[in-house]
Amino acid sequence: MTPIRTQAFAKVNLSLLLGGARSDGRHELVTAIESVDLADELVMTPADGDRDEVICAGVSGPNLVAEAIASLRATGWGAPPVHVEIEKRIPVAAGMGGGSADAAALLRAAPALAPVSREVIDEVAAGLGSDVPSQLDPGPSLAVGAGDLVRAVPELDTHAFVVVPQPFELSTADVYREADRLGRHRGEAELAGLKLELESFLAVSGSILPPELVVNDLAPASLSLRPEVGAALEAVTDAGATNSLVCGSGPTVIGVFWGAAASGNAAAARDRLRDRYPLAVAARPVKRGVEGSTANP
Repeated sequence: MTPIRTQAFAKVNLSLLLGGARSDGRHELVTAIESVDLADELVMTPADGDRDEVICAGVSGPNLVAEAIASLRATGWGAPPVHVEIEKRIPVAAGMGGGSADAAALLRAAPALAPVSREVIDEVAAGLGSDVPSQLDPGPSLAVGAGDLVRAVPELDTHAFVVVPQPFELSTADVYREADRLGRHRGEAELAGLKLELESFLAVSGSILPPELVVNDLAPASLSLRPEVGAALEAVTDAGATNSLVCGSGPTVIGVFWGAAASGNAAAARDRLRDRYPLAVAARPVKRGVEGSTANP
């Protein structure tokens, strides 16, 4: 098997609107998602033995890439045993979907290893968690349901991000539990109305989202669990971001910069913030159709 390298792009939530809990224990969501060029890298080579193996240095516990491979095997996917090494650049347990991005990258590369239909890949992705389907086709998208019903949307106006990871992690499950405790949910009618409003902006190429839609309803729960996140939000605002918000379930904070100078302004904000937040990086959106995996002779 020719070694295959695959990029796994982090995601940011430009808007995350939270509805109530569903009968399956998940929550209704309406969220505008973008992939950014902060990315892990997966390298796939033949396994030495007769078992698949996934290596991710510095990260312990279950790995969604291993689950993705096992789920593919259960469908009859016939690739020879594969060895996957993951070089992590996306912060772990940071609200940027790193594990989901890695699993999506593996699924994108799966047809290069052995035949598998897109229908099977979509089914496996949906079974792995709500963030995986949105990362199968990197680029801007709108996700609804529990975040698993995803459709592509046009590119927004020129923009860039400063990404400010925190020196601690937050469990997604803990953040949702705290949101439930705080009662931070929108009613069905309100959520439906905001969905229509968000859809109308996202349907037009080159849109800039209005401030009232650049919001994360999980932020109060993240701040309740880790008040330090509030200081990062203030710092990003002070660094000149048009919008400052918690990314996903946190604790990562992002700042959004719009317009032709967005990349330069995001880089300047990164430099300004690094004394206090040494992991801060500037990032740009990934355009749909970007090449996510290439074979290396």
